[in-house]
Amino acid sequence: MQTTPVRWTTADLEFFAGDRRNRYEIIDGELFVTKSPSWDHQSSCGNIVTVLKIWSDETDLGQTAIAPGIIFSDSNNVIPDVVWASHERLKNLLDEAGHLTGAPELVVEVLSPGEKNEKRDKETKLKLYSVQGVQEYWICDSIQKKVEVYRREQATLKLAVTLFSQDELTSPLLPGFNCLVSKLF
Repeated sequence: MQTTPVRWTTADLEFFAGDRRNRYEIIDGELFVTKSPSWDHQSSCGNIVTVLKIWSDETDLGQTAIAPGIIFSDSNNVIPDVVWASHERLKNLLDEAGHLTGAPELVVEVLSPGEKNEKRDKETKLKLYSVQGVQEYWICDSIQKKVEVYRREQATLKLAVTLFSQDELTSPLLPGFNCLVSKLF
């Protein structure tokens, strides 16, 4: 007797609405449950959103947000750590409830400890963000103090550069933006 795997949908997330101890995401109908992020993880997210916000305020080119949900489809609903979107793109991405419904230009994930978490960010989410049209994806490793920068090349996200603590992070998406990697952690 064969069983059909359960395909989770955005509507199913309502079952977990009262749970503040875990984070629930759906990728290609598969449910991913992770513990609430640690202090160090959230501190890194705060540093990243701060440097992006300062640059955004100076240039008035877009906005950044920490842990916004993105509802790509009924079977792809994720919560990236940080996103940045241009004003032009943002007005087309937000639904009437203020949720993102498409790919912002930049998505940032800060790795959480554990092989499963690393695989989710480096493989599963990389593939999802690539298919959905994210232009740039930063994977930040607070333990090794490094950032892997993936950029869209021929319709897919590919590793462009790996930066370490003393390297400067720049982006063609963010004209004039620069930040020492060590400032993110």
